[in-house]
Parts: sequence; structure tokens; C-alpha cells
Amino acid sequence: MSRRHEILRRAAEIFERKGVAHTSMENIAQAVGVKREAIYYYFSSREDILLEIILPQSSALLSHFRNAMATPLSATEKLHEAIRVHLSGYNPGYLEMSVMLRENHYFKDKKKLSELRTIWHDMTQLWVDLIREGQNNNEFNPNLDPKLVAFGILGMCNWMSRWFDPSQDATIPEIIDTFFTLGSQGILRVENTSTYNSERAIGSE
Repeated sequence: MSRRHEILRRAAEIFERKGVAHTSMENIAQAVGVKREAIYYYFSSREDILLEIILPQSSALLSHFRNAMATPLSATEKLHEAIRVHLSGYNPGYLEMSVMLRENHYFKDKKKLSELRTIWHDMTQLWVDLIREGQNNNEFNPNLDPKLVAFGILGMCNWMSRWFDPSQDATIPEIIDTFFTLGSQGILRVENTSTYNSERAIGSE
């Protein structure tokens, strides 16, 4: 492991545990086992370190997602693949993925933040386009706002950064299948869905 990579790895561990705002360059230097000046040889600030952790992770995620959406799969199959691509970033890179999703608000440099926002905007649009495709193909409920559906699924996936522990929680494949079921079918059994809809209709009369 190169010194630069070691700095990034140790910084990701501390950022994930304490947050960027509560991490100093001295904290990172101690974790690496070098003087603080050695960290400044590679990075000028915590923000630079954070950017180098987040930007490659974000770019790779967007690239994988674009490739998945370009396949001749059905929209339902693409939905499963989209969730798989998104969540697979947690294994083995769960530290980097968690930092990316939890600490992206820290950037004060507008240029750096703009670069990341462009990636996230493109990612969000791909999700919305996927839901729209499924609605147009009669695979997904056409009465739902595709943007709200996309945000709901993304929120479910992104919140995983708050609770996932690879040493204690369910496996990534189990979480992927569970989230896919929630996103594609909901949590009500089919017969309960019919009953619920009937009761709503009666209540609105």
C-alpha cells in the first residue's frame, strides 16, 4: 500500500467514525504513524482528502450505473441491477461508500462541490429515467411520480450508510434482494393491498 493510499484509507476510517468536522490533520497523521507535515506533503487540507475519497467512488458508481442501464434488460431487471450496483459499493469499500454518502455536505469549495453535484444529478436522472421506462412499458405503476419513486429507492439505499456493519448485518446480496422487493412490490401482501384499496375507496365516499 502506497503512503498516499494509506492516508486515504486511515482518513476514511476516521471520517466514518467521527465525521470530517471532528477530524484534524493531526488525527490522520497519528493514525498513519507519521508527522502532520507528512500528510501536508500529499494533501493540503481535509477537504482535499475527502474529495479524493468521494470523487472516484462517485464517478465509478455513475459509470457502473450507466452500463447497467444500457443493457437490453427489462425495466424490472434493470431495477434489480441498479440496486445491486448501488449497494455493491459497500463491499468491500463500505468505508469509502459511507463517507461518500454521509460527508458530502462538508465541501466549501464551490468548484469541487459543483463537480460532485453534476455526478449526483446525472445519477438521479438515470434513476428517474429507469422508473419512467418501467411505467411506459407497463411494468411499474403509472400513477406514481417517477421522481418521487426514484428518490424513495435512492433514500433507502443511501440510508444504509447510517446502519450497515459488514461484520454484523445481513449480507449485501440479502439486502439487495430485500430492497428490490420493497422497491418493486412494496410490503403489503397482494390480498392485503386489495383490501386496503377497497377500504380507502369506501372511506373517501
